[in-house]
Amino acid sequence: MARPRKFLESDVVSSAGEVFAVHGLAAATLDDLVRATGLGKQSLYNAFGGKRELFLRALSEDREEATRAVSEALGHDDASPLERIRGHMLLLAIEFSGSDRRVSLTTRALVESTGEQDPLSTVTRAGIEQLAEVYAGCLEHARENGDLPDDANVQSLAMYFVAVTRGMELLGRAGVGRGVLTAVALDSLRALDGERMADAGDHPPA
Repeated sequence: MARPRKFLESDVVSSAGEVFAVHGLAAATLDDLVRATGLGKQSLYNAFGGKRELFLRALSEDREEATRAVSEALGHDDASPLERIRGHMLLLAIEFSGSDRRVSLTTRALVESTGEQDPLSTVTRAGIEQLAEVYAGCLEHARENGDLPDDANVQSLAMYFVAVTRGMELLGRAGVGRGVLTAVALDSLRALDGERMADAGDHPPA
């Protein structure tokens, strides 16, 4: 009869995720993971299959958490969709310029992804697309409200905000300050202003 495991997999994945967030997949060592999780190397292999598999497990957890956070930030009905996006971007400028400049696993994986059809690239792409869906839902709401033109490319704009936010995260990790990140956040919103201006230009007042 096999002995029951004396650890929670969720705790191990969380601790390993912190290691990967700091070092990335390539640079993190098994010794780093052993120290963080408290498990021996053989136990890690037995439970998760290896370092790469553990990273993919942590990445999946990070993806769900990131999607949930953005959904909550953009899901408040007490402000217009564009106001929600603006508030969200400004809060990210504060968060990414904080003393803990560790990047998320999704962004780590995006940097380390080869673009080939391997599990890392597949999971990373799924995370990016999942985030884009959340932005797209808010932008679609803005279009329904008349805040964006009917022909606005909601999917392209959604991916644009994913790209801007991931870039802001990396800039914060490099030590870029809050003032610059705030300017980036505000300037990114000009894409939405441009959509509205273009729509007004196509329909000049009589």
